[in-house]
Amino acid sequence: MEEFSEIPLLDFQFSFNGAPQRITLRLPIFVNKFFSPTEMAAQDFFARWKQLGGPQEKQSVFNAKFPIDSDATRAKLSGFGPALLSNVDPNPDNFVFVGILHTTAAQIGCLARLEPNIEAKMYRLTIRASKESVSSVLSSLLVDHF
Repeated sequence: MEEFSEIPLLDFQFSFNGAPQRITLRLPIFVNKFFSPTEMAAQDFFARWKQLGGPQEKQSVFNAKFPIDSDATRAKLSGFGPALLSNVDPNPDNFVFVGILHTTAAQIGCLARLEPNIEAKMYRLTIRASKESVSSVLSSLLVDHF
């Protein structure tokens, strides 16, 4: 119904042979099921990028967990759900992606840049979203995959 930061749990309580039982399961809900790609021209991206900022931005600098590979990065980002935009960032090694996160309460626009530093084996991820809590949640989800 709304964005969430922790995986929802399904809690079953029942009796079996007169003894109370309880099973708690993590629901396999992934953000890519609610994320749709959005095409955007470079000038529109930067105009929207400038509108979002401050608390709507989350920036993370982190060590790469896997070898930095452009094709693998592109595949991971595409599987996450956003549109990868070409020829937007002045640095062709950077990834720019855009999407809309759909909830019943709102449609939340998300813009992001992933900047690999091959020599240092690190990334900088910057996410700006129209709802500030979403930037942090998306950042924490993405960081684990790179």
